Amino acid sequence: MFQLEGTKCSFLLCLGISIMVCSVIYFRARMPTEPQPQGESLNCRPSSNRCSMLLPGSEDGLRWDHHECKVESYILNNHLHCSDLTRDLHFITKPLSYEEENYPLAFILTVHKELELLVRLLRAIYAPQNVYCIHVDAKAPSNYRKAVQRLVSCLPNAFLSSQSEIVTYAGFSRLQADVNCMKDLAKSKVGWRKVVNLCGQDFPVMSNLELVRYMQSKQWKDRNMTPGIKQPLTMRHRTQLQHKEIIGSHVAPKGKGLRKSPPPHSLQVYFGTAYYALTREFVDFVLESPVAQDLLEWSKDTFSPDEHYWVTLNHIKEAPGSHLDGGWAGDIRAIKWRDQEGSVHSGCKGRYVRDICIYGVDDLPWIINRNSMFANKFESSTFPEALDCLEHWHRDKVLRQATVPIHPSWLLPTERNSSSSRSFNSSTGA
Repeated sequence: MFQLEGTKCSFLLCLGISIMVCSVIYFRARMPTEPQPQGESLNCRPSSNRCSMLLPGSEDGLRWDHHECKVESYILNNHLHCSDLTRDLHFITKPLSYEEENYPLAFILTVHKELELLVRLLRAIYAPQNVYCIHVDAKAPSNYRKAVQRLVSCLPNAFLSSQSEIVTYAGFSRLQADVNCMKDLAKSKVGWRKVVNLCGQDFPVMSNLELVRYMQSKQWKDRNMTPGIKQPLTMRHRTQLQHKEIIGSHVAPKGKGLRKSPPPHSLQVYFGTAYYALTREFVDFVLESPVAQDLLEWSKDTFSPDEHYWVTLNHIKEAPGSHLDGGWAGDIRAIKWRDQEGSVHSGCKGRYVRDICIYGVDDLPWIINRNSMFANKFESSTFPEALDCLEHWHRDKVLRQATVPIHPSWLLPTERNSSSSRSFNSSTGA
């Protein structure tokens, strides 16, 4: 009997201790995550050596760590200081050359999802002398908006657009989002020289220094880049028929072929890319000129108006920096269109979405050799290695071009053999 009672007591004691241990583990797991110490990685995938096999200038023995996939919880950590955030996310915090410092740029980023992609894009184009307006889609999840707000609050030259639109693909709301940011940038104290617009699936190919030099080249100094041509017959339905925006969903014809009035001021309508690089004087023209305002109003019921608005205004003589015979000049984006397969490129190594290639890692040599300002499009869910490799290649180039000492936190996480690591650090002054 006493032996049975002893066994029962021992069992209850073990059970109690087990419950206490499990409780401690549970409550520790529930506690907020503390800020990561410098050097700790946010990575979620193992390293790969595919980058060094595909990209020019890669070093033997180099394995590049992959992207951070825990950035939302990290950025929203209430205990995190801005100095920790900019350090651990590898933002460059000083101008890398006098040349860049003397020619500040403005950027408009229109985003709605995938915080990780935004963080990687923003840190790739970030420089303290520039200015950044970020338009977050009004239908974006609240946690996403909070994280973006927290991120830009740590960057003194970045801000959210003062007015947010519910952006619809091919709708006027997409054009309005850019105009909203332009109004904010026009009030900026930063003396920016040109503005470039981006979406969340873009990534730079040129460094900031190369962008500055390209925009100041003989061909583009004091000129706007809005690649495009006179509107082809196949595109005229976009502006000759009335369309309506189904908010947050799609754009559809209005009624049964309801025709629009001719464009205001007898303007010749052009068709081109929605992406641009515009002078500050041209932005003032967009915001103040009655011609520009009338065209904006007329464009509200057209299809994909951002593909005719900028390029049409850039073919008006009185528009500052206009380029009347520009055509498709201005290498703003590297895009693989499906219908250009076999002529411009040898095919998409990733997959096509709306006839545009979502890049795979084997598309990178084509992107780099083309050397456009930016490349579009990337996805983290389908072909993450493509952006992983391009990001490290780009940061490596940026730091090698710098004329100032390199801070260790500006280097993205890598796994290197000791000889290649010493070689890089000695060449950059880190």
